[in-house]
Amino acid sequence: MAEAKAVKPKKGASGRPDFASLGGLVVGVGGILTGLLLEGGRIKDVSQFTAALIVFGGTLGAVMVTTPMSVLIRAAGKIGAVFFDRAHAPDRVIEEIIEYATQARKQGIVSLEQQAAAVQDPFLRKALNLAVDGIEMSQIRSIMELEIALLEQDGETEAKVFECAGGYAPTIGIIGAVLGLIQVMKNLANIDEVGRGIAVAFVATVYGVASANLLFLPAANKLKARVREAVRIREVMLEGVLSIVEGLNPKLIRAKLEAYQRQQTAPSRKSKTKARVEAAGEPAAAEG
Repeated sequence: MAEAKAVKPKKGASGRPDFASLGGLVVGVGGILTGLLLEGGRIKDVSQFTAALIVFGGTLGAVMVTTPMSVLIRAAGKIGAVFFDRAHAPDRVIEEIIEYATQARKQGIVSLEQQAAAVQDPFLRKALNLAVDGIEMSQIRSIMELEIALLEQDGETEAKVFECAGGYAPTIGIIGAVLGLIQVMKNLANIDEVGRGIAVAFVATVYGVASANLLFLPAANKLKARVREAVRIREVMLEGVLSIVEGLNPKLIRAKLEAYQRQQTAPSRKSKTKARVEAAGEPAAAEG
């Protein structure tokens, strides 16, 4: 009998431009600037380096005081995830698992040892290696659900960095406006300079409010969405590997994973994280 064809390892997910994020930023900034021009203003009216320095420098400083440096560095590394989607395509993940399930059914789960070592995704690789090593299903589920919980907690922590920035930026903008008004008060004798100075002073407020509502807060929400999608994909991977260990028919595994993937409503992520951490023997943080 000819040997079953070996499963080729799948490449990691490549970054795809997120046109919703890119387009949303362009539309938001473009709409504001277009409105300014229609009101007779000029782009140079809101091009103030000192205002930008006050707002972004002050916001960064406040975030640095609030956030541990390790978390801040991790969050900075996630900026690309706002504009590029690196998530695995669910259909490709299911197809990959079905190939592994088919080989395991024909040749035994131990035959997946070589393929498991070459899997690009670290979560799926670890789950398959545990399965090949003969670890019990309950232990595999416990170990991998803890991995999912840690991924979820880290993602929420990183998103909160941008939420903090979105909270501080408008206030720092007001500080910038007050600083500008202080300079205006020095020139009360020259009414022309007073009018121009007031206009310049309020640019800092525009920068603070605009950056919070067009960049920082939307970025936080987008990162949360990325984490939810990553958790969902990993749950599909885990269910697939456990189904392989259970020895289910590949057709049944496909139907199970497709139904799981289509499921839109689920318990809140916080409650699932709490349950996973408690199942791993660690007390979850008390809810307010």
